[in-house]
Amino acid sequence: MIVTLCLGIGLAGCSLTRPPTQVEAPVPAQWHAPLPHGGSLASLADWWRQLDDPLLVELIAAAEAASPNVASAAARVAEARSTRVQAGAALLPSLDGTASASRGTSGFSSSSSSSSSLSASTPITTLQAGLQSKWEVDLFGRLRADRDSAEAKQNSANAKWHDARVAVAAETANAYFSERACQQQLRVSEADARSRSETARLNDLSAKAGFTAPADAALARASASDASGRLTQQRAQCAVQRKALVALSGIDETTLEQKLAASPAQRALPVVGSIASVPAEAISQRPDVYSAELGVASASADVGSAEAERYPKLTVSGSIGRTQYRVDGLRQSLETWTVGPISLTVPLLDGGSRKANIDAAKARYAEAVSLYRSNVRQAVREVEEALVNLDATDARTTDADAAVKNYQASFDATQARYSSGLASLFELEDSRRTLFTAQTARVTLQRERTEAWVALYRSMGGGWNRQSASAPSSESSSMTSTPATKVATSP
Repeated sequence: MIVTLCLGIGLAGCSLTRPPTQVEAPVPAQWHAPLPHGGSLASLADWWRQLDDPLLVELIAAAEAASPNVASAAARVAEARSTRVQAGAALLPSLDGTASASRGTSGFSSSSSSSSSLSASTPITTLQAGLQSKWEVDLFGRLRADRDSAEAKQNSANAKWHDARVAVAAETANAYFSERACQQQLRVSEADARSRSETARLNDLSAKAGFTAPADAALARASASDASGRLTQQRAQCAVQRKALVALSGIDETTLEQKLAASPAQRALPVVGSIASVPAEAISQRPDVYSAELGVASASADVGSAEAERYPKLTVSGSIGRTQYRVDGLRQSLETWTVGPISLTVPLLDGGSRKANIDAAKARYAEAVSLYRSNVRQAVREVEEALVNLDATDARTTDADAAVKNYQASFDATQARYSSGLASLFELEDSRRTLFTAQTARVTLQRERTEAWVALYRSMGGGWNRQSASAPSSESSSMTSTPATKVATSP
């Protein structure tokens, strides 16, 4: 028996070969598009603060606290942590305490006539207490593989929690920028409606005096009605956009309106440069990529666990106890101990069940590898697309500003000519329509630029860093900091 136990302990260091826990994936050493933050992970950490807009930072923090996705991810982290503890505990011996008490008559009779003799009806009290231990010797690394798998899943859950925070921050920022763009377009529509309304008023007065043809007055009124309809539609869009921001942030609509009113109506995006180099960590730091990488490690451990199931299991048990009998004023105690049984279970026939489990684990591993590489390729694509869009909108900004400036000059000149009778109403309305289109296009371009800027933040991992990120604590349900301010150093 002792020899068997020693042999089992010696074999505990044995483990089966697992598939690689890390695999190669195509990560570019250089982007084919300019990178605004210069490839600095520290710059990513202060992403939102570049805007110098405290309200945006506040809204992101509020949205994190109110997001059901972040709360669900935090709950999954807690669940994975518990699973990890259970898997680690399986490697250690278990120890249970037992205690019992019973009272009943004795199971014997006495033929003695002495008064001190016990009879079958004499009550006996039995007290028992003891410790029982059991330990499965991890001969072929099955329990260690289960522990490693649970640890990888816990770290993956942590990464997904950070990814949820990054997603909420990006969604909130987009909603906030949409609110600002909507208000900017509203101002353009209001100015256009006022201008057309004034032209219609003057034409009505001129028509009543007989200086303007009724057709021109009707055209001016139609133009004013069109502008009024667009203005009403724009106000409705802004109201809907405002409610979306309320739902995201969880802030009361009245309070949010007050905060937006107190904030400057227009803020320009920070000036960003162009640089082509970027460290590989910019992709590997993405929470979703890191989670997929951990999925490979977890699947590898699961293969090792399934392989170990085909080999013998050694279990060692033992116990110590104390029993006390009390009868008719007398006490008798017994102490017991056992080592064993030491049981060795050897798989013989299972109809191919264990082999099928191994094949299934290997298939899941292959799937995890494929998903990881696909995730990396998708991450590269998202970064490249965001960079291209950001660069394109930057290049178009100068043209859009020039178009608005020159169309404004053309409209002013046409209006002056119209006032002096040298231009027709049709020319004035055509010039006004062209100016409005250019102003709307500039607002749309600015909105596209912010979307590309937020997309770059999301595609670069949002400032999250795998080496310094921590799991959500019990206080995380009321998070007040933005995901972009958690990390300030690069690996």
